[in-house]
Amino acid sequence: MTNHITIVNEDQGESLSVVGDAYRILISGKQTGGAYAVIDMLVPPGGGPGPHAHADMQELFYVVDGEIEFKTEKGKYTAKKGAFVNVPKGGDVHCFKNTSGEVAHMLCTVIPAGLDAFFEEIGTPVAAGTFLPPPVLTDEDLHRLKQLAEKYGQKLYPPDYLD
Repeated sequence: MTNHITIVNEDQGESLSVVGDAYRILISGKQTGGAYAVIDMLVPPGGGPGPHAHADMQELFYVVDGEIEFKTEKGKYTAKKGAFVNVPKGGDVHCFKNTSGEVAHMLCTVIPAGLDAFFEEIGTPVAAGTFLPPPVLTDEDLHRLKQLAEKYGQKLYPPDYLD
Protein backbone atom coordinates (compact mmCIF):
# COMPACT_ATOMS: atom_id res chain seq x y z
CA MET A 1 0.00 0.00 0.00
CA THR A 2 1.27 3.47 -0.87
CA ASN A 3 1.70 5.90 1.99
CA HIS A 4 0.20 9.33 1.14
CA ILE A 5 0.85 10.90 4.51
CA THR A 6 3.01 14.02 4.42
CA ILE A 7 5.25 14.86 7.36
CA VAL A 8 7.02 18.20 7.61
CA ASN A 9 9.66 18.52 10.31
CA GLU A 10 10.35 21.77 12.15
CA ASP A 11 13.39 22.45 9.93
CA GLN A 12 11.55 21.86 6.63
CA GLY A 13 9.40 24.05 4.41
CA GLU A 14 10.37 27.12 2.45
CA SER A 15 10.93 30.16 4.71
CA LEU A 16 10.19 33.60 3.31
CA SER A 17 10.14 37.18 4.48
CA VAL A 18 6.86 38.72 3.31
CA VAL A 19 5.86 42.29 4.30
CA GLY A 20 8.26 42.01 7.26
CA ASP A 21 6.66 38.79 8.55
CA ALA A 22 8.36 35.36 8.57
CA TYR A 23 6.32 32.74 6.69
CA ARG A 24 7.17 29.05 6.33
CA ILE A 25 5.24 27.13 3.70
CA LEU A 26 4.44 23.82 5.37
CA ILE A 27 2.37 22.34 2.54
CA SER A 28 2.31 24.02 -0.85
CA GLY A 29 -0.26 23.89 -3.59
CA LYS A 30 2.33 22.02 -5.66
CA GLN A 31 2.12 19.20 -3.10
CA THR A 32 -1.71 19.14 -2.96
CA GLY A 33 -2.55 19.54 -6.63
CA GLY A 34 -3.71 23.08 -5.83
CA ALA A 35 -6.34 21.91 -3.33
CA TYR A 36 -4.93 23.82 -0.34
CA ALA A 37 -1.77 25.20 1.25
CA VAL A 38 -0.71 25.61 4.88
CA ILE A 39 1.54 28.47 5.96
CA ASP A 40 3.20 28.90 9.36
CA MET A 41 3.25 32.64 10.09
CA LEU A 42 5.38 34.56 12.59
CA VAL A 43 4.20 38.16 12.81
CA PRO A 44 6.41 40.65 14.67
CA PRO A 45 4.97 43.59 16.63
CA GLY A 46 3.45 45.98 14.10
CA GLY A 47 3.58 43.33 11.35
CA GLY A 48 0.87 42.03 9.06
CA PRO A 49 -0.45 42.66 5.55
CA GLY A 50 -2.52 45.61 4.43
CA PRO A 51 -6.18 45.39 3.41
CA HIS A 52 -6.84 42.86 0.68
CA ALA A 53 -9.50 40.50 -0.62
CA HIS A 54 -9.59 37.22 -2.53
CA ALA A 55 -13.07 36.28 -3.73
CA ASP A 56 -12.30 32.71 -4.75
CA MET A 57 -10.15 31.69 -1.79
CA GLN A 58 -11.07 30.71 1.77
CA GLU A 59 -8.47 31.66 4.38
CA LEU A 60 -8.42 30.11 7.84
CA PHE A 61 -6.21 31.25 10.73
CA TYR A 62 -5.43 29.55 14.03
CA VAL A 63 -3.55 31.65 16.59
CA VAL A 64 -0.89 29.39 18.11
CA ASP A 65 0.57 32.09 20.33
CA GLY A 66 0.23 35.83 20.92
CA GLU A 67 -2.54 38.00 19.58
CA ILE A 68 -3.49 39.47 16.23
CA GLU A 69 -6.01 42.19 15.42
CA PHE A 70 -8.17 41.29 12.39
CA LYS A 71 -10.04 44.10 10.61
CA THR A 72 -12.88 43.89 8.11
CA GLU A 73 -15.38 46.40 6.80
CA LYS A 74 -17.69 45.32 9.65
CA GLY A 75 -15.20 46.00 12.46
CA LYS A 76 -12.23 44.52 14.23
CA TYR A 77 -11.51 41.54 16.45
CA THR A 78 -8.48 40.71 18.56
CA ALA A 79 -7.71 37.01 18.14
CA LYS A 80 -5.71 35.62 21.05
CA LYS A 81 -3.93 32.31 21.59
CA GLY A 82 -6.33 29.48 20.70
CA ALA A 83 -8.63 31.64 18.53
CA PHE A 84 -9.72 30.58 15.06
CA VAL A 85 -10.64 33.04 12.29
CA ASN A 86 -12.35 31.95 9.07
CA VAL A 87 -12.38 34.32 6.09
CA PRO A 88 -14.83 32.59 3.72
CA LYS A 89 -14.85 32.81 -0.05
CA GLY A 90 -16.63 35.87 -1.31
CA GLY A 91 -14.13 38.68 -1.29
CA ASP A 92 -14.52 40.32 2.14
CA VAL A 93 -11.82 42.96 2.52
CA HIS A 94 -9.64 42.09 5.52
CA CYS A 95 -6.23 42.56 7.05
CA PHE A 96 -4.43 41.63 10.24
CA LYS A 97 -1.83 43.29 12.40
CA ASN A 98 0.11 42.35 15.48
CA THR A 99 -0.76 45.20 17.86
CA SER A 100 1.01 43.58 20.83
CA GLY A 101 4.63 43.89 21.88
CA GLU A 102 5.42 40.19 21.29
CA VAL A 103 5.80 38.03 18.17
CA ALA A 104 2.53 36.31 17.26
CA HIS A 105 2.38 32.83 15.74
CA MET A 106 -0.43 31.64 13.44
CA LEU A 107 -1.18 28.76 11.14
CA CYS A 108 -2.92 29.82 7.93
CA THR A 109 -4.71 27.41 5.59
CA VAL A 110 -5.88 28.60 2.18
CA ILE A 111 -8.41 26.73 0.05
CA PRO A 112 -7.63 26.45 -2.81
CA ALA A 113 -3.88 27.02 -2.82
CA GLY A 114 -2.44 30.07 -4.52
CA LEU A 115 -1.50 32.40 -1.69
CA ASP A 116 1.60 30.27 -1.14
CA ALA A 117 2.68 30.78 -4.76
CA PHE A 118 2.06 34.54 -4.40
CA PHE A 119 4.28 34.60 -1.30
CA GLU A 120 6.97 32.62 -3.14
CA GLU A 121 6.94 35.20 -5.92
CA ILE A 122 6.99 38.35 -3.74
CA GLY A 123 8.88 37.05 -0.69
CA THR A 124 12.57 36.92 0.05
CA PRO A 125 14.02 33.51 0.99
CA VAL A 126 15.39 33.63 4.56
CA ALA A 127 16.48 31.27 7.31
CA ALA A 128 13.52 30.02 9.35
CA GLY A 129 12.23 32.62 11.80
CA THR A 130 14.26 35.47 10.28
CA PHE A 131 12.57 38.86 10.13
CA LEU A 132 13.54 41.43 7.53
CA PRO A 133 12.21 44.98 7.68
CA PRO A 134 9.17 45.56 5.45
CA PRO A 135 10.34 46.75 2.05
CA VAL A 136 9.93 50.41 1.13
CA LEU A 137 7.91 50.32 -2.08
CA THR A 138 8.14 52.82 -4.91
CA ASP A 139 5.11 53.59 -7.09
CA GLU A 140 6.55 51.15 -9.64
CA ASP A 141 6.94 48.46 -6.94
CA LEU A 142 3.33 48.99 -5.81
CA HIS A 143 2.07 48.69 -9.38
CA ARG A 144 4.01 45.42 -9.83
CA LEU A 145 2.73 44.11 -6.47
CA LYS A 146 -0.88 44.88 -7.45
CA GLN A 147 -0.39 43.07 -10.77
CA LEU A 148 1.08 40.02 -9.02
CA ALA A 149 -1.73 40.02 -6.47
CA GLU A 150 -4.29 40.05 -9.29
CA LYS A 151 -2.41 37.19 -10.99
CA TYR A 152 -3.11 35.14 -7.83
CA GLY A 153 -6.76 36.21 -7.43
CA GLN A 154 -6.26 39.00 -4.91
CA LYS A 155 -7.16 42.65 -4.82
CA LEU A 156 -5.09 45.07 -2.73
CA TYR A 157 -6.58 48.16 -1.07
CA PRO A 158 -4.95 51.35 0.31
CA PRO A 159 -3.39 50.95 3.79
CA ASP A 160 -6.07 53.15 5.42
CA TYR A 161 -9.03 51.43 3.68
CA LEU A 162 -10.33 49.78 6.86
CA ASP A 163 -9.62 52.66 9.26
